[in-house]
Amino acid sequence: MNKKMCLAVLLVFAVIPLVAQQQNSSSSAGSSSATKTSTPPQSSTPPAPKQAQPPAASKPTVGGAAPVARKPASQTADLNYVIGPQDILAIDVWQERDLSVKAPVRPDGKITVPLINDIQAAGLTPAELRESIQKALAKYVTDPRVTVMVDQINSRYIYMSGEVNKPGILPLVRSMTVLQALTLVGGPNQFAKANKIYVMRVVNGKTVKFPFDYKKALKEGPGKDNIVLQNGDTVVVP
Repeated sequence: MNKKMCLAVLLVFAVIPLVAQQQNSSSSAGSSSATKTSTPPQSSTPPAPKQAQPPAASKPTVGGAAPVARKPASQTADLNYVIGPQDILAIDVWQERDLSVKAPVRPDGKITVPLINDIQAAGLTPAELRESIQKALAKYVTDPRVTVMVDQINSRYIYMSGEVNKPGILPLVRSMTVLQALTLVGGPNQFAKANKIYVMRVVNGKTVKFPFDYKKALKEGPGKDNIVLQNGDTVVVP
């Protein structure tokens, strides 16, 4: 073999690896580009901002609520009730627990309240006594708010006597008629003379009798003879 043929053979063997290397490079490049194109391009538009949600409505707290004024028990019965000796009063001073007490009305008509000591109660309505206490406390407490309730009525009462189902003493809580009083004690019993009932009352030092016909009142309704009872009256059912 001459020199020219040897050179030709060497060139062939040198070119073959280079061609194979180029083919491998082109195939890997094609697969890489295919991989890149298969991935969808990401949008450059920024995401829309979230809308702000309105704040939830908050429930009012108990502490922030306006104080509710309590209605005195005595006022639910009779706005014109006049306090008397032996009544038990509940004195409440708002946000002043040490000044809130239950005070019995003494025989002299006075009660004892912290800071102001003795104050007249008998002969006043609960509203009038409240004003008196608030005025007296204003010297020691800023803007005192006072409630006066009649806890027990012991100064006003009537007597139910004779042939009734529950004889005894009734507290005169409110304006009360003979018919209403008889209803509270279960009415006359089976032995009563219901058409001869009367009310005994002391007027100017003398005892006066006021007749009352129970059967007529039930049949025709309360009329002019439907007597409004007063403190110390006695209803007699013969």
